[in-house]
Formats: sequence, C-alpha cells, structure tokens
Amino acid sequence: MSDLLSSIPMLRTTVSKLSADMRFVGIFFIIVGVLYSITIIGAILGIPLIISGLRLRESSDSFASFLLSNDNNMLERALERQSRFFFIQKIFIIITLVVMVIYIIGIIVLIITVLPYFDGNINYST
Repeated sequence: MSDLLSSIPMLRTTVSKLSADMRFVGIFFIIVGVLYSITIIGAILGIPLIISGLRLRESSDSFASFLLSNDNNMLERALERQSRFFFIQKIFIIITLVVMVIYIIGIIVLIITVLPYFDGNINYST
C-alpha cells in the first residue's frame, strides 16, 4: 500500500486537490456553524456543522500527511475522519427531511382547520 502513490501517477495530484477542497469546505462548514450558533436555537444546527467541518479539516490534514510520508496509518485516519463527516451529514439530512415533512403536515392541518371558517360571503363595502 505504501507504493500506492508511485504506482498511480495521478493519485498524488488528485489527493492533493481533494485535500485542498476538503480544507475549504471544512472551513466553510465551521464558519456557517459559528454563525448559526449565535442564537440558542441556531446552536442546535450550528454545533453539528462545526463538528463535521472539524472532521473534514482533520481528514484533509491526514491526506496531506499521507502525501508527505506515504504512511498507511495517515490514509486510514483520513478515510475514517471523512466517513465521520459523511455520517454527520447523513444524520443532518435525515433530521432535515423529517422536520420538513412535519412542517408540511402542520401547514395542511392548519389549512384544513381554518378553511371552513371562510364561507365566501365576504362583503367589500367602502
């Protein structure tokens, strides 16, 4: 596995670009998480974003270390941190979908509840 970088010529370039992109996205997630966390309710969304951004930055650092040292442990650590990032994002997406469904059901119930009070005989007098 340590000969991996020398056996695949484009791997070094691809991993280097991947690491730089992961660093950027990680910093973006951290900044957005901090902005969300300004309010108490926003902290519910902000803290997972901060944690996932940190995991992505750690993965990026591990990929960079792998490129410098060809250490398989760094590659394993990078992939493990990246998998944690995706796990947090998966949970975040599932929670978002559940909240959206509850929101849509709430709107439908509100419309059904309020609609009978509108009889259509509205007099517009001036």
